[in-house]
Amino acid sequence: MAAPVTDADFEAEVIKADTPVLVDFWAPWCGPCKQMIPVVEELAGEYEGKAKILKMNVDENPETPGKFNVLSIPTFIIFKGGETVSTFIGAKSKEDIMKELDAVIG
Repeated sequence: MAAPVTDADFEAEVIKADTPVLVDFWAPWCGPCKQMIPVVEELAGEYEGKAKILKMNVDENPETPGKFNVLSIPTFIIFKGGETVSTFIGAKSKEDIMKELDAVIG
């Protein structure tokens, strides 16, 4: 299951993570975000131990999305070693997200 991440624990969970991290910036009222829920949940299971898959509700956590210029949702950002390595916006196929993650994992 994709775990939630908040403004308060973002640094510990994402920036200081030992593995790559995919953060799904979303909101419960967003149609494309809802469409992505099953995909993100599948990825969380398939990448367990290789990458962290986290979800950030932008309505409840306004600080972090602002820092990373999240202007549209869903926005997906992959972090590695505390740095942004990939950003993509909008609903994507599971395969497209897997390609991005696999490229970062190596």
